[in-house]
Amino acid sequence: MGLMDFFKKGKKEPAKPATNPKGTEKATTTPGNPNSAFYTDKDKSQIKPATPTQDIYTVQSGDSLSKIAKKHYGDAGTWKRIYEANKDTVGPNPDLIRPGQRLVIPRD
Repeated sequence: MGLMDFFKKGKKEPAKPATNPKGTEKATTTPGNPNSAFYTDKDKSQIKPATPTQDIYTVQSGDSLSKIAKKHYGDAGTWKRIYEANKDTVGPNPDLIRPGQRLVIPRD
């Protein structure tokens, strides 16, 4: 056994990076992301900037108009005020808001 053989035996191959088996890739879109299925081109066209008389709120997963009203006005029963200001965005059913939608929140 020569000196070079000794060094070769002690040398380890570099570790190879693990590859993900098919079907285990993580989803890259999240609610609120303009590229996700929740946020449509119609929603993008409805985006309005905030003004001194209103705020803009982006709907999160699990939100409802009453939860948003409670957060902004302190009274869940004022959800109709938000709905009236956002009928074009929300549509005919106020129970069907989607993550990523941007809603106008009128100020007092």
